[in-house]
Amino acid sequence: MISSMYGGIMVTNPHPSAVRSGEIAARVLKEISEMIEPKARIIKICTTAEKKIREYGGTPAFPCNVSVNHIVAHSTSPKGDRSEIPEFGLVKLDIGVHIDGYITDTALTVDIDGTLEGFIAATEDALEEALVMMKPGASLGDVGAKIETVVKAYGLRPISNLTGHSIRRYQLHGGKQVPNTKVRGASKVEVGEYYAIEPFATSGIGTVVDSEYVYIFANTGLDTPISGTTEKLRVYLREKYGPLPFASRWIGSSDKEVDIVDEIRALIRAKAIRGLPLQIEKKGRPVSQAEHTIFISEEGPVILTKKP
Repeated sequence: MISSMYGGIMVTNPHPSAVRSGEIAARVLKEISEMIEPKARIIKICTTAEKKIREYGGTPAFPCNVSVNHIVAHSTSPKGDRSEIPEFGLVKLDIGVHIDGYITDTALTVDIDGTLEGFIAATEDALEEALVMMKPGASLGDVGAKIETVVKAYGLRPISNLTGHSIRRYQLHGGKQVPNTKVRGASKVEVGEYYAIEPFATSGIGTVVDSEYVYIFANTGLDTPISGTTEKLRVYLREKYGPLPFASRWIGSSDKEVDIVDEIRALIRAKAIRGLPLQIEKKGRPVSQAEHTIFISEEGPVILTKKP
């Protein structure tokens, strides 16, 4: 028996809560992907996804991400967002679910007008090839090399500074990285671990950069009290979300005199929370994504977010 990454419990099978979390994530991803069509309001897609996760018995592990064309990650609607799905291009839908801290993470890409199917094929094939390799003892660097080879075979580039990741209980990023390019000295796959494998493909240079926009935040764990309303918000956010990311649109107040935007800024200045900037492809080129969460059994990978 090998110790699981979730809580040190001696297991070689995924926790039932992780299995159920994956089922919910896969169901929601499939249902919400059907909403992605021209002129659909992005905030409606995000809020519907999060509502369905709760209705089906889970909790969002992070805000629903809807990333259009060159936008790659950390993209969720802010309050009052009026943006819509465009008439053409790639739309990435990224869903995270947890049950009692057992997290699953899954994503797909929709080609709005059918002209960029090669992007989707590249990431889906790369994901499939990577999953086959995720066996005990495998080098994560070799997995990255395989992803790079498959994506480049389509005439595209992988995103070099975004990776898949191991997952621990209540920790979306559990410490190990699953690269999308060939790297040396990478960690080995072990029985009992959970991973999110997520290849990206682009016609750009294969690098993402932070934009000026920030709609997703996370607690830093700062214990030093601040003062007044800001301190109340710090305590609330820490108790409500723990280490998991949350959206600015999730935060509200019944007190009309409280300016939530100012309070968020105060928490950032105090280093009680940190922002996760919206990320874009450096040259503004379209990007596709595919993602599954898996558990590593003695026999190999168990896909937890398989499509229903």
